[in-house]
Amino acid sequence: MRVLYVVLWALAVSGCGVSILDLSGPGPAPGSPPREHIEQLLAQVETVESRPHPGGYQRGCSGKEQCVFGPAWTDAQSAPAGHDGCDTRNNVLATDLRSVSFRDGTRECVVLSGVLADPYSGDLVTFDRSDAKAVQIDHVYPLAAAWDMGASTWPLERRIRFANDVMFELLAVNGDDNQDKGDQTPGDWLPPNPAYHCFYAGKYLSVAVEYGLPVTVADRKALADVAERCP
Repeated sequence: MRVLYVVLWALAVSGCGVSILDLSGPGPAPGSPPREHIEQLLAQVETVESRPHPGGYQRGCSGKEQCVFGPAWTDAQSAPAGHDGCDTRNNVLATDLRSVSFRDGTRECVVLSGVLADPYSGDLVTFDRSDAKAVQIDHVYPLAAAWDMGASTWPLERRIRFANDVMFELLAVNGDDNQDKGDQTPGDWLPPNPAYHCFYAGKYLSVAVEYGLPVTVADRKALADVAERCP
């Protein structure tokens, strides 16, 4: 099941003849997981009544901050692409962008420019390192939500892996939607383009299943409603 989902996403963003112009219609975007797949993932996740708030979440690593998910985009971690000499942010950009150019002498590591087929809006977004905020890296299952829903009890090494998991947890997306999403979960936020709801539901649930994280009752309802509209 995990392999199927990764393949579907790869087909959606690779140069396999899929035009971004085809992704903005009312139906699911090409490469979105089918209804059956989302329902299978829903059957595997635990449901909690509401999001708890154990406290203690501090993402920052300066001064007395607790740095609970480790330094941002560290290469010193055990997730896919860890210890490859490139930081996690550049790994995601190199994977998710098209027509990528790299800084000379960085072994195709530091991304200077490219084009994003945005998985939240369906738009083509130009990335330039001089205006890096236009394309941001989203933690699909937000870090603050993961902390509240169980990651606060994990060993630090597992939290660092989670925060840098390029296969399950991270996506390059347009900056405005990433800022709008914040740490909201599906019960409160879905991509603005409905064509991407099936994709997002499958991606979110894949993270939850992979890391044993629950969803709230509101999340489950929102994701089940999305599944109903998937092919």
